[in-house]
Amino acid sequence: MNRTLPLVIGAVIVIAAALLPLWIGPFYTRVAQLFFFSAGMAIAWNILGGFSGYWSFGHTVFIGMGAFSAAHIVNRLGPFGDGPLSMIAPILLAGLICGLFAAILAYPILRLRGIYFAIAMLGVSQVVGELVNNVSWFQGGIGVFLQTPVPSAMTPEDFFYYIFGGLLLLCFLISVAVRNSRFGYALLSIREDEDTAMMLGVATERYKIMAFVLSAILVGIMGAVYGYSVGYFTTYTVFRLDFSLNLIVFCLIGGIGTLFGPIIGTAVMLFITQVLLSRFLDIHLLITGAMVVAIILLMPGGIIGALSFRKRRANQAEPAAAEARA
Repeated sequence: MNRTLPLVIGAVIVIAAALLPLWIGPFYTRVAQLFFFSAGMAIAWNILGGFSGYWSFGHTVFIGMGAFSAAHIVNRLGPFGDGPLSMIAPILLAGLICGLFAAILAYPILRLRGIYFAIAMLGVSQVVGELVNNVSWFQGGIGVFLQTPVPSAMTPEDFFYYIFGGLLLLCFLISVAVRNSRFGYALLSIREDEDTAMMLGVATERYKIMAFVLSAILVGIMGAVYGYSVGYFTTYTVFRLDFSLNLIVFCLIGGIGTLFGPIIGTAVMLFITQVLLSRFLDIHLLITGAMVVAIILLMPGGIIGALSFRKRRANQAEPAAAEARA
């Protein structure tokens, strides 16, 4: 029963999400598409930053690398057919390229910890972005095109709504599998005390590299699909620092290191910025920044952490109240 109820709730949510474009207009379909894209990347970031405690300030490097890899694969090797199936091979290859880059980078950069790792990743993202922008072979300065995979019977917003929705579901299922596996427990032990975990026999280097590569592959795939969704992009379209910062903010707001935190944080922030503040463009960033600071100060563990704290207090209060009544 305990396992059946979450599966039923999950199935209802998936069916409702599949039918949602029938009732909402193009604008809210694009907002939902942005939510799926952002939440999927936040979950992928959370596998490394949340579970193992290695906060990356430069995950935008995998978004940009994924998008440009897909574009160059199509441009160099030719189109892989027409329609939606034509994007499968470039997207998967782009994800593998990001994973390979992460595997090469992992050993030296994961020897750093804390703020040193975060700043090093920020530097990597800036260096790679500048290389793509200034080396003519990459065409980052002039931009690259990706042929649209949208079938004629669908609108682009509906098509990418379902594609990003499917990827969000995939990222969530992978995150659940990681969190409840030996791999996930090893990452949590690294986050709590890496030296102690190492002394107790946890293969910390191997598990950190696995988390780094997995996170890079998922973000690279999302970046490649993002490239298809915009069609034409330059370096400044995909190597954006705000991508990296948003992933961290979404996880912090929802509850970093939790399964649902990245999804909840993304939903809250996009609702505030895209819906509530859409009419206040002049002071949009000011209000958003103030609200983020207030939420983090009032709820250091995020929304999930605050709810868990209230639940623990309620559980502790019940025996005390029963004892007082007796």
